[in-house]
Amino acid sequence: MVRVLVTGGAGFIGSNLVISLVKEGCDVTVVDDLSMGMMKNLKDVQGKIIFYKHDVCDHVFMHRVLDANFDYIYYLAAVASVVDSVERPYITHQVNQESVVNSLEYLRINHYFPKKFLFISSAAVYGNYPELPKKENGRVQPLTPYAVDKYASERFTIDYGTLYGLSTVVVRFFNVFGPRQNPSSSYSGVLSIVTKCLLKNKKFIMYGDGSQTRDFVYVDDIVRALIFISKKKETCGVYNIGYGEQNKLLDVIRQYEKIAGKRLDIEFKDPRSGDIQESMADVTRLKKTGFVAKWGLENGLKKYWRYAESEF
Repeated sequence: MVRVLVTGGAGFIGSNLVISLVKEGCDVTVVDDLSMGMMKNLKDVQGKIIFYKHDVCDHVFMHRVLDANFDYIYYLAAVASVVDSVERPYITHQVNQESVVNSLEYLRINHYFPKKFLFISSAAVYGNYPELPKKENGRVQPLTPYAVDKYASERFTIDYGTLYGLSTVVVRFFNVFGPRQNPSSSYSGVLSIVTKCLLKNKKFIMYGDGSQTRDFVYVDDIVRALIFISKKKETCGVYNIGYGEQNKLLDVIRQYEKIAGKRLDIEFKDPRSGDIQESMADVTRLKKTGFVAKWGLENGLKKYWRYAESEF
């Protein structure tokens, strides 16, 4: 049986990944301290996985876990709040960078060679440079401790591959939405907040006029891409994961309203300082692997709404 480790596996994307891996028949181990993840996200696989409620910064513990010599490692554990990284730069740095490097180093010195070590990064590394679409080999401008740590961890992951023969790969997520995203979280995606407001008939605060663009991608396509990339022996370096589409936020909301059959009460406010106005992934490199998205934005919104109605 294929043995897989998922750090941060009780979070939004991690839990969706874990559920898919279990369905594929994998023997899955999850490490999550539940500071951001939730056990209810894993209710569908309860009793079918090994779960450790633990901090990835406990290096001794992580070494014991890594001694299982996994076939695949998906490193999603992170403090995903940009605001938190600004307020607590060193503490978040320990999770977002030091824990990653320590795990890579333990694999190296013990001659563990998983089929793939896949590190999860973010489009936040691109910052505010105006070039569109965002290309993996384009300029980066990490503007916060979160983005700095993500970019540094990317380089460590890639260099451990080129220098020491580990099979490593990095993915940069754009704007992911879908089931198990917590709308009450301070770092949650905008569409989860919109969904909550639609369900509960609450006012949605729009910072800016809604013309800001994003490359929204449904979480099931994210998970499919992660598994696809990890199984491809030749994948290496960095891959953007998005749809390669530039959608205005207000247009996406209007599309979602039609799907939900409800009108969103929107209050417009001034843009927030530091918010990115335009974003879109260049997915040429992803497509060259042979990966084809299944859902797309409209079908993803439909599926998300059906899930939301059944859960809330």
